[in-house]
Amino acid sequence: MTSFAVALAALPTGTFRGTSNGRRYVVTKTVLADSRTTKLIAEELGGADYISLNHFALTSGTRLKPCEMSADKVTAFVQDLVPDP
Repeated sequence: MTSFAVALAALPTGTFRGTSNGRRYVVTKTVLADSRTTKLIAEELGGADYISLNHFALTSGTRLKPCEMSADKVTAFVQDLVPDP
């Protein structure tokens, strides 16, 4: 499992608030298809940033599909995201 997949799996399922790269977000993580598909959407609180991705755990390996943004952006976001306590 990649460090990205580990960081994504560690995030709580459902809607929560958190901080990534010094900015505050409201985040929704949805797990589907017997935990083989994860969808994550995040909107910056008080700002314009938006993150959207799908992550698939396939028998041939994992696939990250960012929605209209770079894989680097969503990877950095997820790896730095700290949910509020």
